[in-house]
Amino acid sequence: MAFWARRMVHETVIHRADAAIAAGITFEVEPDVAADTIDEWLEIVARTQSTGTDPEVNELRGGGCSLHPHLHATDVPGAEWLIEFGEDGFSRRRAHEKATVALRGPLTDVLQVFYRRPARRQ
Repeated sequence: MAFWARRMVHETVIHRADAAIAAGITFEVEPDVAADTIDEWLEIVARTQSTGTDPEVNELRGGGCSLHPHLHATDVPGAEWLIEFGEDGFSRRRAHEKATVALRGPLTDVLQVFYRRPARRQ
C-alpha cells in the first residue's frame, strides 16, 4: 500500500506542474516531496533495468563510454544526484561529484526539467 501512496503523490506532483504550466502560474512543491519524486523515478528505472524486461530501459548503457549527469539543487542542502550510464548499465547515488553534464538550479526547476517540463522563468 505504501508503494501506491508514494506513486500517486508523485504522479499528482507532475500533474500539478503541468496544470501550473498550462495556467501560466508558479508551481511550487515541498522540497522533501520534490526530492522523493526524483528518487522514485531513478529507483523505478534501476529496478526495471535489473529485470531486463524493458528494451528501452535496457539501452541505458554506455556502449563503450560513460555519461555522468549530475542533478544539483541550489536551494536545498543534500538534494543532489549523480547518474551513471556505464557499460554495466544505469546506476545512481546521492552525491556531489564532477560529472559530464550538470543540471543545476532550484529544486523545483530541477524536478521540472528532469521530468521534461519547462522550468519557471526567472
